[in-house]
Amino acid sequence: MKISKNYKWEVLLLLWIAYFLNQADRQIFNVVLPLIKMPTAQGGLGLSDIEVGTIATVFNLIYAFLVPIAGWFGDLFSRKWIVTVSVLFWSVATMFTGFSSGILSLILFRSMATGGGEAFFGPANYSLLASYHKETRSFAMSLHQTAYYIGIILTGFVAGYVGEHYGWRSAFYIFGSIGVIHGVVMLVRLRDRKPVEGELAEVVVAKEKVNLWDCFRLVFRTPTSACLTIGFAGLIFVLTGYLTWMPTYLYENFGMSLSQAGLHSMLYTHLFAFVGIIIAGRLSDKLAKKNPARRMLMQGLGLLVAAPCLLLMGNSTVMLTIYIALAGFGFARAFFDANTYTVLYDVIPEKYHSTASGIMIMTGFGVGSLSPLILGLIKSVWGLSMGLSSLAILWVLCGVLLIFAHVRFYPKDYARNH
Repeated sequence: MKISKNYKWEVLLLLWIAYFLNQADRQIFNVVLPLIKMPTAQGGLGLSDIEVGTIATVFNLIYAFLVPIAGWFGDLFSRKWIVTVSVLFWSVATMFTGFSSGILSLILFRSMATGGGEAFFGPANYSLLASYHKETRSFAMSLHQTAYYIGIILTGFVAGYVGEHYGWRSAFYIFGSIGVIHGVVMLVRLRDRKPVEGELAEVVVAKEKVNLWDCFRLVFRTPTSACLTIGFAGLIFVLTGYLTWMPTYLYENFGMSLSQAGLHSMLYTHLFAFVGIIIAGRLSDKLAKKNPARRMLMQGLGLLVAAPCLLLMGNSTVMLTIYIALAGFGFARAFFDANTYTVLYDVIPEKYHSTASGIMIMTGFGVGSLSPLILGLIKSVWGLSMGLSSLAILWVLCGVLLIFAHVRFYPKDYARNH
């Protein structure tokens, strides 16, 4: 296949659709949870809140365990094949989730197979996209991130609608089948970026010298990337808890139908996050020309602004107020999302980009894996309102850490890597 000068935008489109399906497949379970929890006589599996939290927690633990290995592979082998096989694997696993008959089969197909397949997607996906986009990197990363928002919004409604009218199993069959089709398209159209003249020797040496344990030390001994990784873990902890339990919160506390709860719990947050990340991506590239550390400042401020919205989401009894809080939460956190991998790649050598991404994702989802279970325990004792509200404290702490790091560490680490 002849590669044109605009092929980098086709790569963005292919990876955008893959990321859309990645988030859609991940969110299906959360949307149809009330149906899965129903007694077996009503078509469900009769799961408790603790069992539901366990399934989500195991998913994230499997994901966290495998993702650094996946990142290491992404720096050694073909990223095109890693990404494509990952899409095909998790899509088949999603289809098989629809055949589950109890908690053990859900853990096997949902937590282990789907989580394991998705683990190999993230690091190679981001590093492949970054390899094609140099001057347009933050903007391309921001556009790519919109797939996350749109995937969750559409899944919130579509999976809820399909679950209500055709059963929760059908939602897994449909989304899994679409993923298989896109995986075949990627087999044909996606290509690894070939190094241009002057890069070949550097790439060969990099592939020979990439060491997983060296990269672990590099990420956690570089103060900026260490602080970023802590902030990312706080981000994922909150987002995982919100994504798992917010549809159920609206369904149980406000008398919404399943499709309404799935739509409203995700629409306002991710619609405004879509707007926010486009603004943040453009603003980040502009501000970074004068001072690259401002990327991390944007992240810290985003978490601090979003924290009060979490309090409103968990405490207000007025739906309009909750919708406004969801919108503010989404818009502000987009300023973190727009800069995550750009900040990491600013302070980590290029030959380690995929591995470092995997290590950061591992830490984030390792910590975040506890969120569904912890909120499930809090729900059974004090209610989801308390659980959702308490998440604000974590984002305040992470926001303060990132603002400190952008002054104290970022300039030195950036200068060392350039």
